[in-house]
This record gives sequence, structure tokens and C-alpha cells, in this order.
Amino acid sequence: MHLRDLTRYLQELEENNNRPWFIMNKPRYDILREEFLQVVTELIAALGKFDPAVKFCNPKKAMFRINRDVRFAHDKRPYKTRFSAAIAPNDMRRPSKAGGPTYYFQMDGNGKLLFGAGEYMPPPGRLRALRQLMVDDAAGFTKVLKNKRLRATFGDIQNEGKLMRPPKGFDPEAEHIEYIKLKSFFVWTEIDLPINRPEQLVPTIASGMQDAFPLVTWMRQAKEEEVAE
Repeated sequence: MHLRDLTRYLQELEENNNRPWFIMNKPRYDILREEFLQVVTELIAALGKFDPAVKFCNPKKAMFRINRDVRFAHDKRPYKTRFSAAIAPNDMRRPSKAGGPTYYFQMDGNGKLLFGAGEYMPPPGRLRALRQLMVDDAAGFTKVLKNKRLRATFGDIQNEGKLMRPPKGFDPEAEHIEYIKLKSFFVWTEIDLPINRPEQLVPTIASGMQDAFPLVTWMRQAKEEEVAE
């Protein structure tokens, strides 16, 4: 992918986030979008080598649209200023909203590449299932947390939106209570885009996501329950 062209385009979109500019530069967008589709396709193939569950993921469904939903947003800018995708098993019709762990990555106009895996703000039933799995398989979760490759690449699970108190129904003395308080279970890291070596883009992301595979595998064991919101 022409990463230098991508960052330049996204920088300009940031400065001119309006429909007239977007339409005028639509040919540029179409080229970059097609290149991004190829990146996602190659990445799915690379992930499929260590995680067969995602090898048949539809790359077009994995890609996020650039249009923003501004119906209920204070920010009325119509376009996102990043290219992003969420890769999940093919039986999940909408990977970006799947009820299970996904591999996610994005590229922005500042020349940054963010990638990671897990579940961001899962719905109530899924959230409770993940929390319960931490209780039922505390040893397995401990093993994931201590995985050397995962920790070296991502550090700890992100604690954004952590509850102040244990959620209802969970013992405050549970072994992993601080993780049970989390609303998301996601690891991610951000590095510079390999602008001068674009051929390294897919291998870099795939290698990092392989480091997150133990977490993804463990999370797939969670059995979702129906709970009231």
C-alpha cells in the first residue's frame, strides 16, 4: 500500500472534513480504499495460518466505512480520518460488532499504526460471560496474563472505563476482581507506520496479532448469557 499517499490524504481530510472536498478527491480515496482492501485480504490470510477460525473472513465486511454516523453526535464532521478493519470468524456477519473477540487495526494521518485484539464494550450478556469465565477459569486467565509475548507487545489489558466497585453478583475477594471490574477486554499498541517499507505492514500487524492469540483463544471459551441491560 502507498502509505505516504494514505497519510497525506488523511491529513488533508482532517483539514477539509466536508462533502465537497471528499467528492472532489473521490478518485484518490477509491485508489487507497482498493489498496486497503488488498492489505486486509493479505492480513486475513496471514492470521489464518495461526488462527484458522478467521481464514474465511470476508475482507469487505471487515473494513469499516469512512462515513461517520452523525445523527446523535455533537461532532458533525461527516468522515473518519483513519482506515480501519476488524477481523473475526466468518460466521459473524458484522465483525466490527461481533459478540466475540476480534483483531483490530487502524492507520491514521499522523503516520501511526494501532493494532490489537479482544472485545471493546461488549453487550451485557457477553460482558457477564467474560467476567464469569475469569471466575470459572482463574488459572487459565492467569496464564494468559503472564504470557511473555503478549506482555512484551501489548503490556496489560486496557483499563479504560473500569468500574469503581465489583459488578453485581461477583465476589469482591475473587482472584481477578480488578479485571472483572473492566467494561472492555482489549489489548492494543501503537507504533509508527512503516512508510518507507510498506511491504512490512502486513507482517508487522500479523506478528503482533499472533502475540494476542492466547487472549483471543481464551475469550472464545466464554458462554454468553442473556441478561437485562
